Amino acid sequence: RGDYDMILYVASWPTPRVSAWSALLVARAIENQCYVAGVNRVGEDPSNSYCGGSRLIDPYGKIMAECRDGEQMEATAVVDMEILEAFREKFPVLNDAD
Repeated sequence: RGDYDMILYVASWPTPRVSAWSALLVARAIENQCYVAGVNRVGEDPSNSYCGGSRLIDPYGKIMAECRDGEQMEATAVVDMEILEAFREKFPVLNDAD
């Protein structure tokens, strides 16, 4: 079992690289067997534009909730600890951690 049940990432990923942001959030959820909340900024500064891409990912890598690109908004989802524990028992990859 991991030391945490959710990871929160707050970021400023620019629009040209937002697909990497999305892929990395999914990867972090799967490899850590936990929920991941990724919050990315929206707007512009003198050197970049930011389109958001905020989302909540489950331990299987499925997007549970997400915000529309380019909009400041909120998204909610229910985190189910029983599903998380059952997944960790069925597939105990964290037992092999160094």
